[in-house]
Amino acid sequence: MSEAASYSVRDGIAVITMNYPPVNGLGSALRPGILEGIRQAEADPTVKAVVIWGSPKVFSGGADIREFNSPKAFAPPSLPEINEAQDGMKKPMVAAIGGFAMGGGLELALGCHYRVAAPKAQLALPEVKLGILPGSGGTQRLPRIVPVAKAIEMMTTGNPIPAEKGEELGLVDAVAQGDLLEAAVAFAKKLVAEGKGPRRVRDMTARVDGDVKTFFAQAREQVAKASRGYPAPLEIVSCIEAACTRPFDEGRKFERERFAVLVETNESKALRHMFFAERQTTKIPDVPEDTPTRPVKSAAVIGAGTMGGGITMSLVNAGIPVTLIEVQKEALDRGLATIRKNYAATVAKGRLKQEAMDQCMGLITPALDLAAAKDADIVIEAVFERMDVKQEMFRKLDAIMKPGAILATNTSTLDVNAIAAVTQRPQDVIGTHFFSPANVMRLLEVVRGAKTGKDVLATTLKLGKQIKKVPVVSGVCDGFIGNRMIEKYGQQSLFLLDEGCSPQQVDAAAQKWGLAMGPLTMGDMAGLDIGWEIRKRRYVERPNFAYSKLGDRICERGRYGQKTGKGWYRYALPDRKPIPDPEVERIIADYRKEIGVKPRQISDQEIVERLIYALVNEGAYILEEGIALRASDIDMVYLTGYGFPAYRGGPMFYADTVGLDKVLAAIQEFRKGYMGEVWKPAPLLVKLAREGKRFNG
Repeated sequence: MSEAASYSVRDGIAVITMNYPPVNGLGSALRPGILEGIRQAEADPTVKAVVIWGSPKVFSGGADIREFNSPKAFAPPSLPEINEAQDGMKKPMVAAIGGFAMGGGLELALGCHYRVAAPKAQLALPEVKLGILPGSGGTQRLPRIVPVAKAIEMMTTGNPIPAEKGEELGLVDAVAQGDLLEAAVAFAKKLVAEGKGPRRVRDMTARVDGDVKTFFAQAREQVAKASRGYPAPLEIVSCIEAACTRPFDEGRKFERERFAVLVETNESKALRHMFFAERQTTKIPDVPEDTPTRPVKSAAVIGAGTMGGGITMSLVNAGIPVTLIEVQKEALDRGLATIRKNYAATVAKGRLKQEAMDQCMGLITPALDLAAAKDADIVIEAVFERMDVKQEMFRKLDAIMKPGAILATNTSTLDVNAIAAVTQRPQDVIGTHFFSPANVMRLLEVVRGAKTGKDVLATTLKLGKQIKKVPVVSGVCDGFIGNRMIEKYGQQSLFLLDEGCSPQQVDAAAQKWGLAMGPLTMGDMAGLDIGWEIRKRRYVERPNFAYSKLGDRICERGRYGQKTGKGWYRYALPDRKPIPDPEVERIIADYRKEIGVKPRQISDQEIVERLIYALVNEGAYILEEGIALRASDIDMVYLTGYGFPAYRGGPMFYADTVGLDKVLAAIQEFRKGYMGEVWKPAPLLVKLAREGKRFNG
């Protein structure tokens, strides 16, 4: 046996134990041991049944992600070969599922003849989240053992079910009470005593109520609506239909064919890119994983507005006590009321228990005096986005906070080095740019100042993961990664309006392409006054830069977006859906006359290319300057913070799929058009395009 798997016999029951940390990934080290154990048990006349298990905490997490895209992933024996050995086994085989059985792990369990699970063990076939389908018989076995409609739901969403639900559905034969292995061995002994042999899932029949064609036509309609252009869910439905209409071996062949097709789609490549990119963001070349971190047992948040309230919720959700500080009692009371209202809404939807809400609210200590922050391990400032305001706050915090405390600023664009410079401890200062609503959005831009200590960076990254964010490190520049790029995107959206588009045409083209919302709707949601404030600063700092003043004309009318009921659109309560507004059409028409531009027809393709390639080109500058460590980090910023469609893989990955030579050619064309001076190609883009290379490897 290999070191990753062990074999023993207990009273005639062979026990194959998977021991391949951290999740018993079914890699090249573990698969041979499993197959060897099955063959050894089959050949031993004293063995009457077999139990395969991992530990009380984990059965198997499926494929070994450390071997993805490497030859090891294809080293024999494959998981299908193991499944064939399970099917050929003449002695009953029991899977003892502790913790979780995911993907290939559940397919291994389905290859067993019976399943015993620990209470609340999680069972799932989540391959759809990587743009693929279960590749070792999952689409053929699961609908043979659970209701077909439930099999469709499980595989097209990828969401897990607990062992208790599995027992109800027939996927689990028994939920163990007490020691899992003892329960599984006892279950196997009972099978032997009762003369029960193998019960192969492959020999069962998948059935639907009523007409099969009608059932699957309705299933496809529902899944297509939910999957919004992702190919894998519909392919899964086709495979499940094959399970209902074809013999097992034919269905398996069809499953393999569809798996091979999906693996090569851009959508699957994008989702796999996203999967690995997320795991890379905290790998910092000069900050080893064993870098000592500072304890963060308490926090203080300065400012109880929208951002401060969301940041507070993120921290207390992770069990970290927060002192929430405001200058005025009214503002503090309003902030606490909003937090309470947000939690109450989640409780009303059944996604949070009242006791959990009470615990979170109990971790918040309101205060009107900045001195209340003095003992916190980290203080996060979320005050008005203006340099003089931020610097004054950090002077005060520098005088108040205990030695070793981390001083974090939630600035979205400002120079973290300039903020750190007003303190006597710049090594303790770092940027923590949360995204609104901060208690919901996964992205956390961690801005590393020139003097930020490595331990401070390591601690902040660790904290980011603790509060369930995706922390991405950025260097210091105006706007960091996300907002520096979005400025170019927003700039193009205004130029498109200058030239002839309506706000709804620009937004519709962006949404049709896959963005969560268009740039004008996004501006209205964020608050147009925020961008106006930033532009006014930039007009002074960059007087020769090309701008459209159309956004200013909108703001000059008091149209700040949803908060004022009108921005690029009108908004009516209670749903706040954007409604086209004739006043905006007049403002746009007047501005075109002001600048002497005659409107022209613009295609949706041009709209999308100008918006997305503006992001890509600025992203290339950011990479070249070292503001971002990796192209995949830029992609994660946009996938987790800006509503970029996951199946596009982020702006840099999308550019790779288009071909950097094509992206560069389009940019060269845009240089000949309206405000063409803003389209100076990044040298890195030019270099990679000429060499036939990609941003991502």
